[in-house]
Formats: sequence, C-alpha cells, structure tokens
Amino acid sequence: MRRFLIHGVNFALLSTILIGIPIIAGTHWGNLEISSTPVMRRLMLWGLALAGAANAVVIVVAAKERRDRRACWGWALVFAGLLLVVWAVQRGYLNFNWLKQSLLWLQKHF
Repeated sequence: MRRFLIHGVNFALLSTILIGIPIIAGTHWGNLEISSTPVMRRLMLWGLALAGAANAVVIVVAAKERRDRRACWGWALVFAGLLLVVWAVQRGYLNFNWLKQSLLWLQKHF
C-alpha cells in the first residue's frame, strides 16, 4: 500500500509539473497573458527540484522497507534527470532541431 501511495503521489507531481504548469502559465484572458515563458520555466525547474528533494527526505525519514526506499530513489532519479534535461534545453545545450528537420523532411517527401 505504501508503494502505491509513493507511486501515486509522484505520478501526480510529475503530471502537475509537466502538464499543469505549462497549461496554467500559458493561459490568456482576452489580450492579457497570465504568465510569461521564463516564469513557467522557473516554476518547472523549482517543481522538479522540490519533488526530487521531497523523495530524498522520504527516503531518510519515512521509508522503512527496502522496496519503499528503492521506489523513492527511482522517483528521485526521474525528477533529477528531468531537471537536468529541462535545464539543458533552457540553456541551449540540448536542442531538438535535428528532430524538427527530420519531421519536415518526412512531411515534404511523403
């Protein structure tokens, strides 16, 4: 039951960070933009960092069984990896221009 709770809470956090924040930050009311792109990026970075830190705290404080600690470590690594990817994309170290060019080529030829 605890592992189900661990996975459920982490999946909810992940979906909120990766889906909810961009939707909320991109909301427009008429001609008024609610939030800017840099604010959205900052919220995603902080959300991923806090979720990973929360998993680390659970490992130290609350996880008694080895399977629970392993599940928390897995989620902490997922959040850390996503944090690294989001940071690299924002800094320009990682881009997907190759994917865009490949898809445009496919669209043109098929």
